[in-house]
Amino acid sequence: MSDPILSAEDVHVEFEARRGGGRARAVDGVNLDIAPGEIVALVGESGCGKTTLARTLLGLERPTSGRVLHRGTPLAYTSKALKRFRRDVQLVLQDPSGSLNPRHTVYDAVAEGLRIHGDVPNERERVADALSRAGLRPPERLFLRFPHELSGGQRQRVVIAGALVLEPNVIVADEPVASLDASVRGEILALLLRLRDELGLAALVVTHDLGLAWNIADRVAVMYLGRIVETGPVEKILTAPEHPYTQALLSVLPDAPGSPVVLQGEPPDPTRIPSGCRFHLRCPVLASGAAATAGVDGACRGEDPGVLAGGTAVQAACHYARAVSSSTGQAAAARP
Repeated sequence: MSDPILSAEDVHVEFEARRGGGRARAVDGVNLDIAPGEIVALVGESGCGKTTLARTLLGLERPTSGRVLHRGTPLAYTSKALKRFRRDVQLVLQDPSGSLNPRHTVYDAVAEGLRIHGDVPNERERVADALSRAGLRPPERLFLRFPHELSGGQRQRVVIAGALVLEPNVIVADEPVASLDASVRGEILALLLRLRDELGLAALVVTHDLGLAWNIADRVAVMYLGRIVETGPVEKILTAPEHPYTQALLSVLPDAPGSPVVLQGEPPDPTRIPSGCRFHLRCPVLASGAAATAGVDGACRGEDPGVLAGGTAVQAACHYARAVSSSTGQAAAARP
């Protein structure tokens, strides 16, 4: 992989718990690299820390510890540095209706970023170009329309145009098609892929939908209870996942073979993360006795499998997966 354009380096983000005291570890040690022109899907259940990590990569949350790097340089949190950073790293939210001011025309919505950054020369031309790149042609016919006059797909394209007008090199898209009809989702995903190919844009796509990840991502990072537990190229992770959590998420997709894996209970409270593997309380491999057969049940309950490194390597934070991989590798080495 080329040098990352955006990275999280051992990032932790903690918040004061609303009830009962203590601190909630929303992000609990994450390394994540995004290369130029690469689309990374960050997937997991609601509440696993995906959005907090995305906000931290955008500079909207400051890490409790660790750091965010842009083009290899640690992010500074001065107003001037953040303003410069946000020209290059733009956010696309899941709800275009909530992202657009109902009193602003399409033109004003797209031009807003240019005006905030004092970058108004050739404003009309740049707004038109951004709308065209977002698939709204001819752009001039939309300039004076208001959000309520547009379809959901058109509104999402306007939001994307508002990000593109500043010519960023990274887009962070938080559930970019969750609020859209199924017939429109494919169009927006195709648009993101085309922007990557034409402009070299990198993207972090935050989603709970592994099907979406399959259609758009180059690489997948699976998050559980504040930590990435499996990562690798999309084909590997979505066809041969090693972590039981990833396997459970995949099992409920419509075309998945076998029966869905129903996880017991809810994710633990982030103020009281369990010892050992943070997934062990819900792990079907541990519950079935397979981990005991492999001799790792004690490790599952008592030893932290550790924080995964960044980069493109296939990694899984799972004692059982490592034991199986090790025994398979030893068996292969023993063959004549």
